[in-house]
Amino acid sequence: MQEVIKSLQRQQANALVLYLNYKKYHWLSYGPLFRDLHLLFEEHGGQVLATIDELAERSLVVGGAPVADPDQYLKVATVKPSSGTLTLKGMVEEAIANHDRVIDELHQDAEMASKGNDIGTADLFTRIVQVHQKQRWFLREILRQGDGLVTS
Repeated sequence: MQEVIKSLQRQQANALVLYLNYKKYHWLSYGPLFRDLHLLFEEHGGQVLATIDELAERSLVVGGAPVADPDQYLKVATVKPSSGTLTLKGMVEEAIANHDRVIDELHQDAEMASKGNDIGTADLFTRIVQVHQKQRWFLREILRQGDGLVTS
């Protein structure tokens, strides 16, 4: 069960870092796609934020504890906080890379929870991975060429 608790704590910490990254992108959006990206980053951040409490409470349900001390989040997270000045393309690419990491981890975490007969945690991971997959899809579509609107 300790492995499941550690994975819940890691995903809780990852969600907070992702949320903070999305707030950065939201605040620092600019250019011709400003409105759309500004709103998209806010929406994605809110969706990720909503998962934090679920992950923390699940840690308690299975007999563990959530990450509660702010100084512990970066120590537990595998997603790195965004740093420095980024272009909009850089923000989108960074977000995609972070979602790739979380999606890969959630697949492994769900499998581990299933093997441990913890279907409740496996279900939580399965539901949350869908949030990340959909967000990654939206972000990838932003970078897709050929629409005639964006030339580079």
